[in-house]
Amino acid sequence: MKLNRRALVMGGISAGVTAFSPLAQSQAGKGARKLVIGQSVPLTGAADQIGLAYFNGAKLYFDAINAKNGAAGYQIEVKVLDDGYSPLKAAANARQLMGEGVDALFGFVGTASCDAAFAAAKPANALFFAPFAASDGLREAALSNAFHVRPALADEAYKMVRHCATLSQDRIAVFAEDDAMGRAGLAAVKQALIDLKLPPLVANAFAPVNSEKVESAVAQLAKAQPQAIIQGCLFNTSAAFIRAMRKTGFAGQFLNFSVVGIDPLFTALGKEIGGVIISQVVPSPRSAGTPIVKEYLDVLNLTDQIPSYESIEGYIAARTFAEGVRRSAASSGKPDRAGLQKAFESMTDYDVGGFRVNLRAKKYESVRLVDLVTITPDGKVVR
Repeated sequence: MKLNRRALVMGGISAGVTAFSPLAQSQAGKGARKLVIGQSVPLTGAADQIGLAYFNGAKLYFDAINAKNGAAGYQIEVKVLDDGYSPLKAAANARQLMGEGVDALFGFVGTASCDAAFAAAKPANALFFAPFAASDGLREAALSNAFHVRPALADEAYKMVRHCATLSQDRIAVFAEDDAMGRAGLAAVKQALIDLKLPPLVANAFAPVNSEKVESAVAQLAKAQPQAIIQGCLFNTSAAFIRAMRKTGFAGQFLNFSVVGIDPLFTALGKEIGGVIISQVVPSPRSAGTPIVKEYLDVLNLTDQIPSYESIEGYIAARTFAEGVRRSAASSGKPDRAGLQKAFESMTDYDVGGFRVNLRAKKYESVRLVDLVTITPDGKVVR
């Protein structure tokens, strides 16, 4: 029987009800070994489509492995809370989850939200696993409790800037939302230009978060006459800017960080998305020739969900976490916090079904994992 999308998330949208499948729970039985992880994502608000897809992808994997006696015999239970894309709420949720005794914090979404939640988690040295679009500051080697599945913003920026350079485009501008994510993206592009020994930006401009108020930014960037514009914003703002910028006669490239949300961007732009480039940090969720994608699709097909980049990223993050549980159990007999941290630290070249993960990657080590794709007006993704 297929499960609908709402059934998969209904418990998490209320007051943080545990996301744990009845099948897995029935097999766990009394006294079963169990790990509890806490997740805070935007299930409502500006980035709800991204947060919902990321959560659902992770839940797909955890439910599947729990139904097969768990990871090394440990059931993985997820407590999920809605933060509405608010950093203050994400931090409060992190404190609440730690107060409830979760074994790790998992899969927080949004640059400012991840930074705020990590700041709340740092005093307790809580494990902070697989944040979605955290700032590159959370990748410092000294932060021994933070582990990243996706490549850094720096890796994405480097790939996009290098792509522009191969096309002899050295007049690059940045358009971003005026928030932590936008500023982090801008900083990453500026650093990539320095590292690639290219001219500095010709201009940069900001717009309010999740807003169509882009007129000032359009005027500012049109005046600078860039050949390419790299965007650090969510899909609504990105779509409004692309439309308005094209009306000025701009015929150059638009390039987007993966946090834009490729599927909602297509929904927002429709046929106008032709030629827009989007960075991606996981395999295409429709490339069944990749083992991890085939595995994901086999599980997804038991639901009425559709494949998405955010969903498969959540699936990969959950599978990677479960591998850490397995390694910790094999090494110490129990995946406690110290054992999990040691296991995660060992995962510097983990092959997740044809996609390689380095949880402690150094700067630019993961550039090779970043793909630049475009979407045709009829919705086909092209590398």
